[in-house]
Amino acid sequence: MDSVLIDVIHWITRAIELTGTGIIVSGAGAALLKFLGQVFKGALDERAVGGFRSNLGEAILLGLEFLVAADIINTIAIQPTLQSLAVLAGIVLIRTFLSFSLEVEIKGRWPWQRETGKHRDT
Repeated sequence: MDSVLIDVIHWITRAIELTGTGIIVSGAGAALLKFLGQVFKGALDERAVGGFRSNLGEAILLGLEFLVAADIINTIAIQPTLQSLAVLAGIVLIRTFLSFSLEVEIKGRWPWQRETGKHRDT
């Protein structure tokens, strides 16, 4: 593959990785600020803690989507070896497990289950 094209793809994957990391960091910060605002108002209860965990989990999930996308692009376009494919498979398995775990934690149901009409206020 052309060296310039590899460099461009490398920079694109790096930008996607930085976006994913930024989403996790900014989402965690926003969730923490919202939670601390509720704490200072004296509204520290189970609902506030649940909202914090939900907001934090959603930020992590979205950031992980970007990080996995960057890994997929990197594996397919730059390093298409069996070893890099095995590493990608491991990352995708871990990410899938995390996604399912966070989905159950946030929404109280498996991703394939229909919503029951009860919503957790965040």
